[in-house]
Amino acid sequence: MKKPIIFCDFDGTITNTDNIIAIMKKFAPPEWEQLKDQVLSQAIPIQEGVSKMFALLPSASRKEITEYILEHAEIREGFEEFVAFLKEQGIPLYIVSGGIDFFVEPLLDGLVSKEQIYCNKADFSKERINIVWPYTCDEKCEYDCGCCKPTLIRKLAKQTDFKIVIGDSITDLQAAKLADKVIARDFLVEKCKELEITHTPFHSFFGVIESLKKEVVTNA
Repeated sequence: MKKPIIFCDFDGTITNTDNIIAIMKKFAPPEWEQLKDQVLSQAIPIQEGVSKMFALLPSASRKEITEYILEHAEIREGFEEFVAFLKEQGIPLYIVSGGIDFFVEPLLDGLVSKEQIYCNKADFSKERINIVWPYTCDEKCEYDCGCCKPTLIRKLAKQTDFKIVIGDSITDLQAAKLADKVIARDFLVEKCKELEITHTPFHSFFGVIESLKKEVVTNA
């Protein structure tokens, strides 16, 4: 019997809103919007778009940006219970995120250990914020993902695992194509419908727990 393993997005999935978008709306000049649209339409790669967006921001704003996100970001309802449920069931959880370490790690502190978190990193040593990409694409991926979720799935999951992907955006689409089960919301739902990828929609993590109880835990 295949063992379940979960790969979960962070921004807009674990949190109610996308934190990169929130940072750009609050701190970036207007040209960030065009970059965002180019990423969403897949006109430019995610890595290029996110790098250019953060390059619009001065490193001197680090403290102000961090405080803003930690004050305003909300963890989606049921996530704490979801983490507890997975521990109880012995199901591994990995956070695979296009988000940045300086807000992802503090927001998950006390809920998920750093060893389970794979995200991009920020370098504040130069005048502008520079994004560092420790988890780039392997030779099987050609999308210049930034934090490459398919590569991480190939690295962390065994062939015998039942791979579950939870996400909300374009950054989760290639991972969804590799999953045995997709749990989706927002833009990812639209893309799954468009590409006829079987998926379960969700609004809170209580719904995710119920879905896992019905379809995964009983079969594990």
